[in-house]
Amino acid sequence: MRSAVSTTATAAALLLALASSSAAQDRRANLDVDRYRIEARIDTAQQTLAAKAEVTFTPLDDRVQTATFELNNALNLTSLTDASGQPVPSTRGVGDFTVRVNFPQPLQKGTPVTLTFTYNGRFNGEEESPVYGINFASIKSDHVFLLYPSRWFPVNGYTVDRYQMELTVLAPAGFKVITSGLEVPGPNGNVFRSTSAGIHGSLALVQGAGQRVDAEGVSTSVFFRGEHQGLAKAYGEETAKVMNYLTSLYGLPPARNLTLVETGETAPNGYAAPGIIFIAPSAIGRQPAQRLLANQITRQWFGCMLTPVNRNHIWIMNGIARYAELLYLAQVNGPSILDAEIRDLYIDSLTVTDAPVRQAARYDDYSPEFFAVTGSKGAATYNMLRWIIGEEAFVKMLKTMTEQFANKAIATDDVRKIAEAAGNQQLQGFFIQWLESTGAPEFKMEYTIYRTQKGFRVMGRITQDLDTFRMPVELRIDTEGNPEFKRVDVVGPSTDFSVETFGKPKKVIIDPNGRMLRLSPDMRVSVAIRRGEQFAEINEYNEALKEYQKALEVNRISSLAHYRVAEVFFLQGNYQSAVNEFRESLNGDGEPKWTEVWSRINMGKIFDITQQRERARNEYTQALRTKDNTQGAQEEAAKYLQNPYQRKDNN
Repeated sequence: MRSAVSTTATAAALLLALASSSAAQDRRANLDVDRYRIEARIDTAQQTLAAKAEVTFTPLDDRVQTATFELNNALNLTSLTDASGQPVPSTRGVGDFTVRVNFPQPLQKGTPVTLTFTYNGRFNGEEESPVYGINFASIKSDHVFLLYPSRWFPVNGYTVDRYQMELTVLAPAGFKVITSGLEVPGPNGNVFRSTSAGIHGSLALVQGAGQRVDAEGVSTSVFFRGEHQGLAKAYGEETAKVMNYLTSLYGLPPARNLTLVETGETAPNGYAAPGIIFIAPSAIGRQPAQRLLANQITRQWFGCMLTPVNRNHIWIMNGIARYAELLYLAQVNGPSILDAEIRDLYIDSLTVTDAPVRQAARYDDYSPEFFAVTGSKGAATYNMLRWIIGEEAFVKMLKTMTEQFANKAIATDDVRKIAEAAGNQQLQGFFIQWLESTGAPEFKMEYTIYRTQKGFRVMGRITQDLDTFRMPVELRIDTEGNPEFKRVDVVGPSTDFSVETFGKPKKVIIDPNGRMLRLSPDMRVSVAIRRGEQFAEINEYNEALKEYQKALEVNRISSLAHYRVAEVFFLQGNYQSAVNEFRESLNGDGEPKWTEVWSRINMGKIFDITQQRERARNEYTQALRTKDNTQGAQEEAAKYLQNPYQRKDNN
């Protein structure tokens, strides 16, 4: 029953990322690609690609004698020549999808060099992907998508190196080419020419004219297939709403109008290229995917228009894209939803603590660890920064970033300087704490209340365990009247404070609005459970149980921890232990509420499996009485109340 209670939509795709090799971690190149001139022929009947890519680059170091490009293993390199047409020696690295070029003579620093790669291969969607488990390239009879991460052309400085591109795509009759750039006539067909340096080269072949949706001053071209065509209008209208909201945050977009293209199964839920959002079929629902659109449209600014100086700074893009999801949901549904959303964000941020954000290049692209560090903790950093410098200064910071670094690379120190100017305060300590360090503070507080001539004084001490920590922390003083809020600068392991209040204090609460990324017993339980869920999703049940046990060591009555343990036992066929743990969940703290209804349903399934039908019917009846319909619980209980649950054959 895992699908009914998974914590996030992305959990189903979680996999443990192995540590990258040192070469993959530090993608620093000894060259800078200036431009590509690519001619690609696509045969949808044979599912093949044949291409010639002319690459012009500039050596960044003296006496460069080797260069490495990434190229999909499904592509066979048939020739590699220099500007004079002479062959250049090269070797393929299958393990890391590379082509290593060996120059006969050392290259001169700063002098442009041109190489021509000629290659071909087949993409039926089943090839090994450079990103394990995610498909970025597929050639089918009715559609094609070739995305930049697939390395369908020789790539240098992945996600970092910016370049110009001239792309000619020779497609079968009846197909339209969707890609970035200005379309102009060329000798072998229309050429798509980039208007500025960036991350170009993602394309799709589609059939039909698509649907144009004009809404709120934004024109969106939607190329969905089959049953999804009927959703084009809703997605176009939602795209316009998201675009207008994000424009108020980031300033003028690089492309006012967008194109939405449906990709294929096992593709990423979303991928952003200049002017285009590629969306997987599984991510297209009856209701437009607000989170997905907010995340991917944000990348039109942060990722397409601005890029990181290297992958250790990619939090700037992934963090604001993740944070945009929360901001847009609050815009649509009201700010009250933010408390739960930010808590979930903070939990995910704390699941990875073995490297700081500024060392994110060590994690594999698209791995859970990579997105926890760069996406979730990056978003958490933006959320805390927004509170520290204020809403007006935060929006000013975002707009200044896009204005000053449009079509350029940006670094963390650039963000810090812009934030300092916008907020009129020094933020070096803040950036060091959250981006260059690991861990989070766990606050303890003691205080004494005194009466004064003007009211009351609260004198106390805040302690935490990080020596280098410095950050303002909010206090809420509950009084006999209205609560009063104060800020205290917490510096180092121990900070004394003194605050004045008019009303008589009854209770002092630290960080009452949950703005701070911090540990607490409750947070430790949640983080351990989240880690266990990640292990369980990839069938690492023993590791999952270890994490759930950590949660129970902190809170023995955690209903969610007991439920997750029971779930593992159920999947393993250890039914007696599963029933025991489902009962512990029912007798626990009842958080979250859905653990009751689903514990009842799962116990009913176990009793059906063990041929105790009356007991099973009783559990299903108890589940219906809760009236909790979390992820279809009532329908599930009603179904098995009528017909017994049948265990799948255990082959």
